Amino acid sequence: MPESWLDIAPDSPFGLHNLPYGVFSEPGGPGPRAGVAVGAHVLDLGAAARAAGSPFADAVSGPSLDGLLAAGRPVWEQVRATVLRWLTDPAREEDVRPHLIGRDRVRMHMPFTVGDYVDFYSSEHHATNVGRIFRPDSAPLTPNWKHLPIGYHGRAGTVVPSGSPVVRPCGQRKGPDDPEPVFGPSRRLDIEAEVGFVVGAPSRRGARVPVGGFADHVFGVFLVNDWSARDLQAWEYVPLGPFLGKSFATSVSPWVVPLQALEAARVEPPERDPEPLEYLRDAKDEPWGLDLALEVRINGHVVSRPPFAKMYWTAAQQLAHMTVNGASVRTGDMYASGTVSGPERGQRGCLLELTWGGKEPLKLPDGSERAFLEDGDTVAISATAPGPDGTVIGFGEVTGSIRPAEE
Repeated sequence: MPESWLDIAPDSPFGLHNLPYGVFSEPGGPGPRAGVAVGAHVLDLGAAARAAGSPFADAVSGPSLDGLLAAGRPVWEQVRATVLRWLTDPAREEDVRPHLIGRDRVRMHMPFTVGDYVDFYSSEHHATNVGRIFRPDSAPLTPNWKHLPIGYHGRAGTVVPSGSPVVRPCGQRKGPDDPEPVFGPSRRLDIEAEVGFVVGAPSRRGARVPVGGFADHVFGVFLVNDWSARDLQAWEYVPLGPFLGKSFATSVSPWVVPLQALEAARVEPPERDPEPLEYLRDAKDEPWGLDLALEVRINGHVVSRPPFAKMYWTAAQQLAHMTVNGASVRTGDMYASGTVSGPERGQRGCLLELTWGGKEPLKLPDGSERAFLEDGDTVAISATAPGPDGTVIGFGEVTGSIRPAEE
């Protein structure tokens, strides 16, 4: 990796090896616009592109990343190569530096317009734990789990940017000993630490996206907290899937790491047994397991470090399964991995698992305990991945604080 004329800390998670995209604004400045994180700065991408007369200037000049997403893979690669050249060619410093703003001065916004939203259930460790909690006398995994990536359609309209408050949802709940359901605020409000993927190039209705076509359609990766009201979910989801227990809020991180930045993080996924059907088999020599290390904090205290490399189904397989019936994907469609959990207790990605259904509460440093979230709690999920030559790729974090229910 060439050196930059910009002073970037050697251990920066937002170095030249990363260059994630987001949407930002600054006090007294123009409205939301596309930016690239580099070191301690944000590059105003549209302004720099217009000043340079770049052919992709229109695609990166809107109030979101939508134009860039829709432009397709050749333009994605062109933009990334051009930004790298701007930041490493000393002859470009005078032109580019005026378009750099300190990251500590900016406000981050929703990076793209969400089309459809699909959430998967792709961690074998998470699915096994949940099965043991809810079905202790039965096989933990359902018969279809190792044959296809299970998912459900979420609510795109309540996907919110990091930092947005989360109001405790109300709904029906019924405990096992309650004679009738009651209405009120959720008492078992939970998190789900997940990894999200955003579609750039759309697909045609009736056509399938093969596993090997993943990088032609998916632009990048970000973090997701799929807030979950477990008591609402438990009462409503028989016989269908999640509904009100999930639809009140899903938080996403502000920076989208392009797939190109994650080459060094690609790993072989876990061995699958039985072997999936042909349309779900990994493309030869193209593994899309990703070695991401997540960290979950409640009120600043680390409660879990889930490993994404352990996920049974990859994002490439999830996209192939989403479209195998001819369903199309559109620019801005996002899908999430499902809760990321590992084999150890300290690697579980939700409170349902961490407290084993509330029976084993977590103890926080202030002496308090948590079976599920309380009003005022703040949850932050961050992640890193290996970059080239020993560098670290940072994803930033996705945060949210719980507000009391509005009854």
